[in-house]
Amino acid sequence: MGKNYFGTDGIRGRTNAGVMTAAVAMKVGQAAGRRFLRGAHRHRVVIGKDTRLSGYMLENAMVAGFTSVGMDVVLLGPLPTPAIALLTRELRADVGVMISASHNPYEDNGIKLFGPDGFKLSDEDELAIEAMLGEDQELAPAEDIGRARRIDDARGRYIHAVKGSLPHDIRLDGLRIVVDCANGAAYQVAPLALWELGAEVEAIGVEPNGRNINDKVGSTHLDPVRERVIAGGADIGIALDGDADRLIVVDEKGRTVDGDQIMALIGSEWAMQGRLTGGGVVATVMSNLGLERYLGGKGLELVRARVGDRHVLETMRARGCNVGGEQSGHMILLDHATTGDGTIAALQVLAALVRSGKRASELLHLFDPVPQLLRNVRFAGGPPANPQGPLENARVKAVIADAEASLAGRGRLVIRPSGTEPVIRVMAEGDDAGAVAAAVDAICAAVAEAAA
Repeated sequence: MGKNYFGTDGIRGRTNAGVMTAAVAMKVGQAAGRRFLRGAHRHRVVIGKDTRLSGYMLENAMVAGFTSVGMDVVLLGPLPTPAIALLTRELRADVGVMISASHNPYEDNGIKLFGPDGFKLSDEDELAIEAMLGEDQELAPAEDIGRARRIDDARGRYIHAVKGSLPHDIRLDGLRIVVDCANGAAYQVAPLALWELGAEVEAIGVEPNGRNINDKVGSTHLDPVRERVIAGGADIGIALDGDADRLIVVDEKGRTVDGDQIMALIGSEWAMQGRLTGGGVVATVMSNLGLERYLGGKGLELVRARVGDRHVLETMRARGCNVGGEQSGHMILLDHATTGDGTIAALQVLAALVRSGKRASELLHLFDPVPQLLRNVRFAGGPPANPQGPLENARVKAVIADAEASLAGRGRLVIRPSGTEPVIRVMAEGDDAGAVAAAVDAICAAVAEAAA
């Protein structure tokens, strides 16, 4: 059975259309509530959100859904996704909900669900909830309808946990940090946590109005944080996304430090300290070959997972690894969090900076990425009816085989269909930029011809 609602990271879409309406949100609350009504105790769900205008609508709809099946609701307000995962465990909740579309524009929104252990739901749970969405759920009798309450100290609880991830011998006194919160969920907690640890903080992207989340700010729009770092003579810039589960860094010269470089730093630092488990780092098939070579030079393995932080996490747990992430900035550090946490990852970077006594530009560029090129080719049809599309064409298969042969021993080729739209993603990387470009050009041309 396939999924019509859940994607690689919960349910996501344009609000008031398709799967992201108040009616669907209420049904998700009812179905997830029924799914997690386990045991004889009074059941509880925690709900957080980012700063999107539609968060009010979806939050209220989900409260109606959960309470109607007998679950009590604890409302946490705007908080990062990892804070919801943390508080789901701390409050002994049966399920946790984060209402967010991450780095997407404000017109989109999403629903992420966490189990009582603080981890994102398994495929089994998601499939069960999907099946329940098409059914009428058993409602609680009048006397058992749930209650909803809001707690006021949720931000403080999360800040305390974030600060606890920084080694006790490290202080941030004297560091000048620009933090861009993308007008999103971390707009209060991230600057305050850094300030409480002693840093001199300039915060941008901290004026959410419901419509400006990720709008030319945050980890996908680095110009503002880069400009403020250079203009203010800051030591480093930290850019988060709308729900603060990903991190991109800017050094004091304004150069970008992506997720691959951050994984290289944290992985090698933790290995030197004897903290790294599993013998390496987990990344996705999209991470640069330069990262793999760097870690190999340190005697560490790069384990590659499918694209998506959920797949990274599954591989980490299966392999016993405690460091993983994506080139896009999702950083999962299982010693401290059950999901990606951009603020906690930033603190590990800052700890390394303090210990080294170096400038960020000297410390954070640990390897030279090999030339990498990614292109998308659209085609008619697509998921869920025909996700492979032109990749099934004999001519396309032959061109791909030729490209693989041309890069053999000198690079990699990754070709995958999108799981949500009619797009074929073609990525090649290798030591010879010309060979990489030629491989991508040939494959994209063949795919486009087959799709015509």
